[in-house]
Amino acid sequence: MELIRGIHNILSSHHGCVLTIGNFDGVHRGHAQVIANLVQKAKQLSLPSTLMTFEPQPQELFSGDNAPARLSLLRDKVMLLDELGVERLVCVNFNRTFANQPAEHFIEELLVRKLGVKYLVVGDDFCFGQGRKGNFEMLVQAGIQYGFAVVSTQSFMLGSQRVSSTAVREQLAKGNLEQARRLLGHPFTLSGRVAHGQKIGRTIGFPTANIALKRNVVPVRGVFAVKCYWDNSDIYEGVANIGFRPTVNGQVCQLEVHLFDFEGDIYGKHVEVELVAKLRDEQPFDSLDALKQQILNDANEARALFGNDAG
Repeated sequence: MELIRGIHNILSSHHGCVLTIGNFDGVHRGHAQVIANLVQKAKQLSLPSTLMTFEPQPQELFSGDNAPARLSLLRDKVMLLDELGVERLVCVNFNRTFANQPAEHFIEELLVRKLGVKYLVVGDDFCFGQGRKGNFEMLVQAGIQYGFAVVSTQSFMLGSQRVSSTAVREQLAKGNLEQARRLLGHPFTLSGRVAHGQKIGRTIGFPTANIALKRNVVPVRGVFAVKCYWDNSDIYEGVANIGFRPTVNGQVCQLEVHLFDFEGDIYGKHVEVELVAKLRDEQPFDSLDALKQQILNDANEARALFGNDAG
């Protein structure tokens, strides 16, 4: 998959495409169905399947810390979209200037002149441009004027439930990881680079890999049984804390992972952490000894869950 970072990197050779536009946060099963339709249509028209997304996500610009918790960082999104067969990913820098351009300019300059869209798939609630005046009906009319088809994404149902990023966030917030996995169509993972921390875990016999989450709002909190892996590594089981570490007065929400039966050095490595099951909520402890005992209990519970009893 070709990643095009910024409108200024769209070349004349990128003209002509089948396009869908959206956040695609989490790249869930509803998204997967939209992309499958997009890829099929692109093959029929002998054009590249192209997806446009935004960084930051629009609500992060407008609402800051009140924006919905992000399910996937761009790096995660790129990997998932590539697996689904998207040929080109256009990542637009979503800033005030872009948000405030007239809706007609977005259509004429970006969709028609730069991308040469021939077939467009968007949600019927998609709004864009200054004052959010651009909408699905405007795109349909523009399609008639400029010669491209406009198709609405149809809601994808799983049982009686509509699959949406909001529904995934709700299940994650409740700790329902299996239900979240069903909606996503893949395990929920958090990824990031392992950095040096305070090394408190080492002093109590539980060394941890510290991973900055790089999100304004984190969709999950608590203690989890996890699987962890990185480039060309085995898959390691472990236990992870996602939160503010109240026992040691932590100020930033981060991910700390203790891997079972692992002795190596992974500082600087970009790791994927798959959340398998929630064990408990994060809580403060009166002492490091109390924290140590609880981590031991958590580790034993996680080992038992993986069928890997320490005893």
